[in-house]
Amino acid sequence: MDILIPSPGESISEVVVAAWLKADGERVEQDEEVLELESEKATLVVAAPAPGILRHGLAAGVTAKVGQVAGQVEGSGSTASPRPATPRAVEAATEARVEAAVSPAATAPVLSPAARKLALEKGVDPASLAGSGKDGRVTKADVLAAETSVSVAVVPALAAARQADSSPSSDVPGPRSERRSPLSQLRQKLAQRLVAAKNQTAMLTTFNEVDMGAVKALRAQWKERFREVHGVELGLMSFFAAAAVRALVEFPQVNSRLEEGELVEPGYVDLGIAVSAPKGLVVPVIRDAQELGLEGIEAEVARLAAKARENRIAIEEMTGGTFTISNGGVFGSLLSTPILNPPQCGILGLHAIQDRPVAREGRVVIRPMMYVALSYDHRLIDGRESVGFLKRVKELVEDPLRLLLKV
Repeated sequence: MDILIPSPGESISEVVVAAWLKADGERVEQDEEVLELESEKATLVVAAPAPGILRHGLAAGVTAKVGQVAGQVEGSGSTASPRPATPRAVEAATEARVEAAVSPAATAPVLSPAARKLALEKGVDPASLAGSGKDGRVTKADVLAAETSVSVAVVPALAAARQADSSPSSDVPGPRSERRSPLSQLRQKLAQRLVAAKNQTAMLTTFNEVDMGAVKALRAQWKERFREVHGVELGLMSFFAAAAVRALVEFPQVNSRLEEGELVEPGYVDLGIAVSAPKGLVVPVIRDAQELGLEGIEAEVARLAAKARENRIAIEEMTGGTFTISNGGVFGSLLSTPILNPPQCGILGLHAIQDRPVAREGRVVIRPMMYVALSYDHRLIDGRESVGFLKRVKELVEDPLRLLLKV
């Protein structure tokens, strides 16, 4: 059965074959994930349409059309002769020989996936290894320990396979090494959008700072009970998300967009939460965030972030947002200027919490403070709306009971 390139979403006609998840010639089961594709908006995984022997068709790095045949799954009883070896197939075959060991009488030990990959990279003969893992399983540590015991029979095959590999990624040897690799479609699209946001909007940023003492105290008091009742953690994001939603209702222009010369103000908040995923920054969207409480927001943030980090998020879950929150504080950022996510005209940047001396009632005290930044399109939003919005977020987060009481 053919493995066809599926459509990743409306208006997308091409994808890049990112990686085969199973080796050429390996047996796979129906619905087992075998192929990873990458579009300009997301990564998607293709499953085997039936059980059988996997045959690679398109090589990794190739751009393919939607509906094109990527490979096949041959029936388990198939006796078809092997296909001509591609460079990557040669390497896969070499890997099999590594696992099968050098001597015909030797029995290949059981390798963990990480150990198998490392053995291929190092050219280590698994037959010479004594597995220290459970049930004699060979681990990465076993491979590293035996790295100097390189099989003479395996090394030339490994070198030939890698020399034949047409992958554009390369390492220049020497003390001043460089590594070159093509940008993914997702990264290219992200770059285009960021440049467009800078060039096509009148972006401006306003700043404020938030005393996080009340939120930290509330979380410390109720986080265990919150988890027991709702099954999710009580994080900082839900407080800022809830505060932003309230502020957007009061300052609807910050939730607007410019469309064909008209100002469009949605009567709802589809809140984007920027997440760092393996292939780049993605922005999952929480639909109708104005209808959710803290627990609902936390549940959606956790669900969407997990899917994004696993490259399992659908394009539909990343489109149509009306406002975005980006938390650079998780990486230690103290202050930054977030870039707009068009066509949205506002984005709220959160940063690291840091104990700082501040003035309170004529005295200098140490408080947990966070800088917050609102970048906005000055074509649609004036200083009154932008500053008023950010001040309202600050007030609600500094007195979180107002969020719960809705006052």
